[in-house]
Amino acid sequence: MSTIWVDADACPVVIKEILYRAADRTKTQVIFVANQSLKIPISRYITYIQVPKGFDVADDEIIFRMKKGDLVITADIALAAEIIEIDKESLVLNPCGKLYTHENIRQRLNIRDFMDTMRSSGIHTIGPASLTQQDRQNFGNELDMYLQRPKLK
Repeated sequence: MSTIWVDADACPVVIKEILYRAADRTKTQVIFVANQSLKIPISRYITYIQVPKGFDVADDEIIFRMKKGDLVITADIALAAEIIEIDKESLVLNPCGKLYTHENIRQRLNIRDFMDTMRSSGIHTIGPASLTQQDRQNFGNELDMYLQRPKLK
């Protein structure tokens, strides 16, 4: 049975709530990984791993524990790229409902690196947009497609 791993430190509350409901509805294991304390509902399908504070500690924990066929929820493009590099068939979904794949991750990583370069050179850039209703719907649709696919054994 596949597991959904959530890079939970920056995951929006509304996305966590969608995942809580999906875990119980589909009896799918959802594991939240964060370096801060989280309140999660009591459920046999929802668990939480608290890791020590530090750069990429939660990311490293997810990479260490995930298996082929698992889904990772993260807005961290570098983490998505690393997961896809390890296993080109891995699925990574961001909270806006965009699926990162082997085909599109390099472009997204290049854009992220370009924006980092602009910020470090003193150019003011805007941060990510707020999560919209359409983003929530896109996330829910992609999540449902993942949950309805045939399960790997």
